[in-house]
Amino acid sequence: MISIIWKRVKNNRTAVIGLSVILAIGVLAVGAPLFAPYDSSAIDVDNTLAAPTWSHPLGTDELGRDILSRMIWGGRVSLKVGFVAVGIAISIGIFIGALAGFYGGIIDSLLMRFVDMMLCFPTFFLILAVIAIVEPSITTIMIVIGLTSWMDVSRLVRAEILTLKERDFVLAARAIGARDFRVIFRHILPNALSPVFVSATFGVAGAILTESGLSFLGLGVQPPDPSWGNILYSGKDYILTAWWLSVFPGLAILISVLCYNLVGEGLRDALDPRLWRSEK
Repeated sequence: MISIIWKRVKNNRTAVIGLSVILAIGVLAVGAPLFAPYDSSAIDVDNTLAAPTWSHPLGTDELGRDILSRMIWGGRVSLKVGFVAVGIAISIGIFIGALAGFYGGIIDSLLMRFVDMMLCFPTFFLILAVIAIVEPSITTIMIVIGLTSWMDVSRLVRAEILTLKERDFVLAARAIGARDFRVIFRHILPNALSPVFVSATFGVAGAILTESGLSFLGLGVQPPDPSWGNILYSGKDYILTAWWLSVFPGLAILISVLCYNLVGEGLRDALDPRLWRSEK
């Protein structure tokens, strides 16, 4: 099954391109101490707002800090926020969706009404409200984004479990006395995770975009720690005289979000059984 999915993903050129770029960004972010040519916080007052040169390929900011080094370290922050936030969201969504789909009845109604209530709040403004109350930090941002973005995952899991819980292998597990949680998490859930993987890919892109937006508003990662959002924020006052402060972090956000979406689209096509039948 996995080999078939991988083969279909490899045949999707845009998904392969997106995956390659994501891997390249990931390698740079993980190896930031090795790949960053300068200390991301090193100030050089004699070289402020310098245009891109061989020594500073992406230029310097208003404090003389190397933009390339800050971009590489900022990629680590953005990816950390994306993956941890999505991990939190998926964990909550799977748990709530599994309980709602398996038990049905009043439990399903209560949980789904709670999901509907959460969906009524504009997510970004809800995050802004929480961040305004607590102190902004990387940990806070990861937790808040995760706690406000699990609703779609819960609906996907619930829908999958509703179609699986009456299958023969589930009835057989119940017949031999397996407890409910074992039936859910050992027998049903592994067969219901395909759409979750697709949702997780799109979720990482959304989390990176949300973190960048918060940092741009000054409510995200706080200086001197770099992130793509606060690098972009620092360049807004120099957009006419130092274009590189806005262009390069903006392109990094655009490219990374686009590539995650391309991979998500390719994974969704690879997991769609209707396309499998059409190829036969």
